[in-house]
Amino acid sequence: MGTLEGHLLPGVGFLMYAFYYSSLTSLALLQKQTVLNHLLLPRKLLGHRLIWQVSYEAVMKVIVPAFGIIGEYFYPLGVNRLKMIDWKDPRRLFIFKDNWQHVTMFGFFILSGVVDIVSQAQQARWSLKLERAAEALAFYVLGLLMITHIENKNALEIRVHLLLVLPAFLLALVLTVEIWVPDNAPLWVLKSWMGLVLSTWMMQICEMYIPLTGQPWRADNPMDLAFVTIFFCWHLALGVALLIAIYGLCSLWHRHASSWTKTLGTKYQRCPTESGGEELEKLSAEAVPQDGSCLACACTASSP
Repeated sequence: MGTLEGHLLPGVGFLMYAFYYSSLTSLALLQKQTVLNHLLLPRKLLGHRLIWQVSYEAVMKVIVPAFGIIGEYFYPLGVNRLKMIDWKDPRRLFIFKDNWQHVTMFGFFILSGVVDIVSQAQQARWSLKLERAAEALAFYVLGLLMITHIENKNALEIRVHLLLVLPAFLLALVLTVEIWVPDNAPLWVLKSWMGLVLSTWMMQICEMYIPLTGQPWRADNPMDLAFVTIFFCWHLALGVALLIAIYGLCSLWHRHASSWTKTLGTKYQRCPTESGGEELEKLSAEAVPQDGSCLACACTASSP
């Protein structure tokens, strides 16, 4: 992952997850839901009927890390980092430490996705707690690996990865609390915020490989190190701004959907098929001014 591509893939994956979860949280708050309902894949997908109906979130947890694992082992094309120990060396040295750390991290997120799929298929009372526990474990592993990932790194890389540990640990802590306190709106908001901070900070790390200023970041410059911490604080504010923007867009969509539903409810009325003539005349008087159509005439014609 020590390349632009290596940081871009998890960064985009976390960003998609953060936007998805923030949208679900915003809609749940707007609709005053007490339970956060995740979007489920359709029963028929690509012409095949699914055995279990699972959420998009669970599928993302499996697919995106799987591509990450393939990249760690075989990117760029022609390399093979599957070997963990150099058997030709008498000292039996471990090799490709960073890649195996990343693969371990991706593997725990895949485990979380598999747990989601199984628990959603079972639909038991303990399912949600198991999902939160597996997801919390993945973020704890992420934080632990990032702490050890800074070994033999320069000062800039050490600070960048230590700052990444903060949102990862807070996410794991929130998920741990959700095991015993599920369906809590403030925890939804905190999780959305930390998810946005984690994902945007990953994108900031990508910027360090292709600086916007055109000048590379310097690990031996105290000014560059100071601005890394300043930028992270700005990312905390950016996460709040993104969350407010997502809530605003969801609010507009919610208003539009509600008004559209109300319009349909007043425009179309079910015709009583077993009513007398007086009721049909009353319905005709009410239906004609609503849209000027011949809805009442159709009702009269269909009556016995």
